[in-house]
Amino acid sequence: MESVAGHLLAVGSVFAFLAAHRGELFPDSMFEDLFRSGRGRPSVPADVVATVLVLQALHGLSDREAAEAVTFDLRWKAACGLPVTAAAFHPTVLTYWRRRLAASERPHRVFDAVREVVAATGAVRGRARRALDSTVLDDAVATQDTVTQLIAAIRRVARTVPDGEPIVRGVATASGHDYSLAGKPQIAWDDAAARAALVDGLVRDALAVLAAIERRVEAGSLTLDFGAEAAVGLLGLVAGQDVEHVPDPEEPGGPGQWRIAQRVAKDRVISTVDPDARHAHKTVHRRQDGFKAHVAVEPDTGIVTACALTKAAGDGSGDAAVGAALLAGDTTIIDGQPVEVLGDSAYGTGAMLAALQRAGHEPLVKPWPLRQPIPGGFTAADFTVDENAHTITCPAGNTVPFTANKRVAKFGSRCAGCPLRERCTTSRTGRTVLLAEHDALQRQHRARAAGPGFVETYRRHRPMVERSIAWLTRGNRKLRYRGVGKNHAWLHLRVAAINLRRLLALGLTGRNGAWALA
Repeated sequence: MESVAGHLLAVGSVFAFLAAHRGELFPDSMFEDLFRSGRGRPSVPADVVATVLVLQALHGLSDREAAEAVTFDLRWKAACGLPVTAAAFHPTVLTYWRRRLAASERPHRVFDAVREVVAATGAVRGRARRALDSTVLDDAVATQDTVTQLIAAIRRVARTVPDGEPIVRGVATASGHDYSLAGKPQIAWDDAAARAALVDGLVRDALAVLAAIERRVEAGSLTLDFGAEAAVGLLGLVAGQDVEHVPDPEEPGGPGQWRIAQRVAKDRVISTVDPDARHAHKTVHRRQDGFKAHVAVEPDTGIVTACALTKAAGDGSGDAAVGAALLAGDTTIIDGQPVEVLGDSAYGTGAMLAALQRAGHEPLVKPWPLRQPIPGGFTAADFTVDENAHTITCPAGNTVPFTANKRVAKFGSRCAGCPLRERCTTSRTGRTVLLAEHDALQRQHRARAAGPGFVETYRRHRPMVERSIAWLTRGNRKLRYRGVGKNHAWLHLRVAAINLRRLLALGLTGRNGAWALA
């Protein structure tokens, strides 16, 4: 195929590069550990599968679409080195390989192989800056409301737990819903009383199912495997995250009623189909449901040197925590090499600044925003802190001690009659200031960030990371897989493909396994 149509491939394209160098980039030895059995190897060569995985991630195709591209697209055939008349492998081959990779000790070896090319070319060598950023990716499922989640969770228990269907039929009777049927119950949805009665009944059904399973497990008549335990745990989570019990004032000690809670649970599950998906608030006005992709980018070249995908909220998925982990795992940063770290205010937490200080890096991060208890009034930065004496002085000159462990300072009666009170606090008991653990470090950073050199450097080097984010999400804002694990693996493939394309734009050449930039 390369001899027939290879000359038609655009010079510097990913297709042309893979056609010429896929064997060097993805040698068979790179995948030997995936198939330890002595009964032979897969019929599809490893370099072909790796090539298809990269092209699939680059173009955002499903497994079936990728297999069809291998069959009918001459560019894909040339990249894979296949004859014109060759048909593609079955789409499930890609699923099989991804599972093998996920279960291996090096699940991101395709990403690592491209990163080794980056290191070999010297594209980021000596470039002592990294920019951190994140973006929200839409999940692959529909967000479910409380009613739908309760019904789906009960149905999952019925399917997954041994004797689950008889248990559900026997105890889940309060709502009157037939759990063998998918979808919402047929009620008058515009009737508030009917909706309230349905929610109450569904919660009672869920609690009854959980209690019945617990009794049988304790009695030894029921054993739950991993899948059944997960289904029961999800039902318990869904039954408690969105509802609250309201006692009946006319019947103290009575059954009361379960209703939708007037709050949003922390780390709320939004779908029983994908329990890892979460509500996300990238900004105050931009709300999405899905996951969060985090990247560390070399800002002058736009090459992504490290990446991770997490839940969009909770579970340690904050930008600062993940950003620190990305820098620690970035193998393009030579041990002991200090770098300038660029990031928006999400990376300006005290913990992040402390982590950068320990690693010897210099933060070029927008300071963490200060909260004003009164609009236009004083913030914590207007108070002078003496860490040695453990005292804090307010703008009016009053000095009080703060506790060493909780770091709380209370001005109390000193605020009475203070001429600055209206700009400081509305509390009747006076102003209370809570000092962060790394308050001194944040104050130093805030002062440094006010300098002109900081702003100039930030504005000159920061924009490239936005372009890298745009490359990452273009045509791929909506994920194809469920769960953190599968989407985390997809992100590494996507970044590997984008990095390869970026290297080619920078002049990547290869000869006998030696990589360089022209």
